[in-house]
Formats: sequence, structure tokens, C-alpha cells
Amino acid sequence: MRSFKPAFAAAAVSLLLSGCSLAPAYKRPAIAVPATYKELPNGWTLAQPAADAPHTAWWESFGDPVLNGLESQIETGNPSLALAVARFDQAVGVLHQDRAALFPTIGLSSSAQRDRASGNRPLTLNPTPQTYNDYTAGASFSWQLDLFGQIRNSVRAGKFEAQATAADLAGVRLGLQTSLATAYFQMRGLDAQEELLRQTVDAFQKAYDLTVTRHDGGIGSGLDVSRARTQLSSARAELSDVHATRATFEHAIAVLVGVPASSFSLAPDARLGEPPAFPTSTPSTLLQRRPDIDAAERRVAEANARIGVARAAIFPTLSLNGAAGYETTGAGLLKTASSFWALGPAAAALTVFDGGARAAQVRISRAEFTEAAATYKQTVLNAFREVEDDLALGRDLTTEEHDGSDAAKAAEQTLDLALTQYRDGATNYLDVVTAQTAALQAELTLLNIHTRRLTTSVDSVRALGGTVGR
Repeated sequence: MRSFKPAFAAAAVSLLLSGCSLAPAYKRPAIAVPATYKELPNGWTLAQPAADAPHTAWWESFGDPVLNGLESQIETGNPSLALAVARFDQAVGVLHQDRAALFPTIGLSSSAQRDRASGNRPLTLNPTPQTYNDYTAGASFSWQLDLFGQIRNSVRAGKFEAQATAADLAGVRLGLQTSLATAYFQMRGLDAQEELLRQTVDAFQKAYDLTVTRHDGGIGSGLDVSRARTQLSSARAELSDVHATRATFEHAIAVLVGVPASSFSLAPDARLGEPPAFPTSTPSTLLQRRPDIDAAERRVAEANARIGVARAAIFPTLSLNGAAGYETTGAGLLKTASSFWALGPAAAALTVFDGGARAAQVRISRAEFTEAAATYKQTVLNAFREVEDDLALGRDLTTEEHDGSDAAKAAEQTLDLALTQYRDGATNYLDVVTAQTAALQAELTLLNIHTRRLTTSVDSVRALGGTVGR
């Protein structure tokens, strides 16, 4: 047993050395985080940070059962989400593959064969053929000792990449959810426009019939009839255009839920609910919870670990090999006399000259770290911009809708007065046409504003990382 002591001592020293790592100490890139959002509108409150809180079904806040059902289909039906899941699984597989290099490779083998040695073989003292059996059973191992942390930093880099890919997956899921909700509310806005235009076509038809009656009675002019017919035909054309646009959003929703557009349809519904006033997280929580920020930060950590991998490649590698087992030419394979073992060689390898290739790789890895850090900072800046944009837009659209509602009411009153005066012969039909056009435009504008409020509320969910409502 004494012969084992030097080998075990060398292995112990190697294990102590394996604590060495050449990767720089990682620090998250510094970002100046404001205390609150500048454009926070009235009615929106700051929620308490909840970094460990799970993502909620935020779309349920809109109170639309059809939307709830569609959102549930994304998880099982959307190919883009399945693609992101596959990429995450690949990243986890690479991590496990890299982690396996930390451990020795152990193999088992056995053989049974009958051999005949040539009688004319060289350097033999017995020039006669020899026939014998050869039975072996044993195990072998090989182990690359991680003296300078090359393997461990590769594992760390793989772990950070897997975490980044998980954040990518969360980002894809949130993006699909918000894209679906946005398309859905745009489609419902068009449903409301279709309903308005159908009512308008009916009203314009009655106005046209009135001009024809007055013309036939010798009261109205042919010009009035022509103007009324123009208004009616224009409204019908706009109704067809809205119907066609509505179909494109319905087809987009079909793709998002993973259903062929040819076999997917949603019944029209002109009702538009109010967008909920979501509580929003603090700016510091945004850094923790927004998926693209999380992914960018993890890739900075990965690039930092890659520096350690590149630096370790400059130093020598050391591997340890061994084997043990039994061998015999006859009976008694498992007897002590048939045993054998070997420890070594302990192989060391060092590249002396490579034309600066390894030094260049270190410079590349440092530049990649700088690039990843810059990408992280840019992602954070874009995130704050998107949040502020949506907060400002949501606030101003609320004011705009209030003013638009007043404008629509005034335009409707103007139209009623113009029609009354036309029936009484106090004005010509041009005033009616002008009032009809203004009233219709005011109503369509009001519907567009309300639809934008809904879609802006959805985009705020995306900008805040899907963490509103907590």
C-alpha cells in the first residue's frame, strides 16, 4: 500500500489547486435607477417590489372571457413558444454536458479470447508456436484536473447562458401574450367601427330616401340626391374596408394560438370594456422582473466567465489516468494473484508557441464582455423609455377620449339640427352632408382612441415585464 501514497498526495495537491479561477470577480454593470417614473398618471399606484412573485394571468383584469380562452391556447398551440422551449432545453443540455467534464470518466471492460503466438516471432527463446487463453475484467478511468478553472468557468458560462435562455423564453411568452391581446382589442375596435358604420349606412339610407322623396315632389334638387348617394356609397365602402381589416386581425390571432386561419373565426362583439388601472412596480423592480433585462444581465455574467476560460487556456493542462482489474489464462480470474492495477501516467500538456492565438482569444473574450455590458445598459435604457412612453400615452389618451366624447356629442347635435332644418326647407343638403361627415369622423375617432387606450394598457404590461397588478 505504500506505493499509493505519492499518487494520493499528488491528487490531493491537485484538488487544492483546483480552487484557482482566472475569471474576474463579477459585478453587475452599474445602472442609475430613478426612484419613480416621471410620467406616472393619476390612478396608477406603485406596487411593492415582489421579486419572487410568480407572473399572473394579467389579461384576466380586462374581464373578457373570450380573451382568457385565447390566451390559454398559446401555451400549447404556438410554434414560436415551442421553439423557445426547445432552445432552452438545448441550453440546459449543453450545461449538463459541460458539467460532466468536472468528473472522471470511468469505463468497464471484459474480454475472453484464445490466442496463438507465432513460433517465428522475434526475440523468442522458444521457437515454437504457443496457444493460450486470455481472460480479463477490469475498470479504467481518466480525469482532467481543473487546475486553473477552465472547466468550472465553462460550466458557469453554461449555467448563465441557460438562465439567459430561460429569460428569453419568458420574454417570448410575454410577447406572444401581449401580441395576442393587442390584436384582439384591435379586432374588437373594428367590430365597434363595423357596428357604427352599419348604423350610419342605415341613417344615410334614410337621408337618401328623404332627398329622393323631396326631389320627386319637386322640393329638392338633383344635387341633393347626388350628395346623399355619395355619402351613402362612401359609408358602405368604408364598412367593407373595416370588415377586410378586421379579417386580417382575426387571421393573426389564429396564428398566435396555433390554429390555421382557414378554420378559425371569432364572432363579432362591438362591446369595448374599460382598460384596468394597473398598479405598477418600482423602477428598481423593473430590472429584476423584465425578461429581456434579465437575459442581457445573465449574458454579461456569461461573458465574464468566458474570460476565465480563455485565460486558463494559456496554462498547462494535467490529466490523470488509471486502470485496475484481473487477468488470467485459465481458472481463478478473481483471485488476488490475477489482479493488476496501474495509476498514471499523469499527463501534462502546455502549448509553448501559438503565434499569439490564446492571447488574442483573451482579448476577444474581454471585448465580448464589454459588448454584453453595453447591450445590458442599452436594454435597461430602452425598457425605461418604453415604460415612460406607455405611461404618458395612457394618461394623455384618457384626456383625449374625454375631449373626443364631447366632440362626438356636439357633432351629433349639429347633425340633428341640420336634418331638421333640411326637412323644414331652411337649409340645403350641403349642410347635412357636412354635419354627417363630421359626426361620423368624431365617432370613429372616439372608437380609435378607446381602442388605443386598451392596446396601450396591454403594451404597458409588456414594458413592465408582465408584473403589473401586484
